[in-house]
Amino acid sequence: MTTEEPVKVNGIVKWFNEEKGFGFIEQADGRDLFVHYKECRGRILQGDKVEYVLGEGKKGPCATKVRVIEKA
Repeated sequence: MTTEEPVKVNGIVKWFNEEKGFGFIEQADGRDLFVHYKECRGRILQGDKVEYVLGEGKKGPCATKVRVIEKA
């Protein structure tokens, strides 16, 4: 039995509110993608380049398994 590796995508943190625990990542195509703090591996800040896996949340697409690959 084989399992596919999730596709990792890069983007830039557009903004992130630490008090509210969520924000948005700008994708390569310019669209915004929701991100929740529970999906972040470490602290993310506006302008950080991140790697993530596309997921599906209650309200639509979202970023999962988010990690910083380059600090702003």
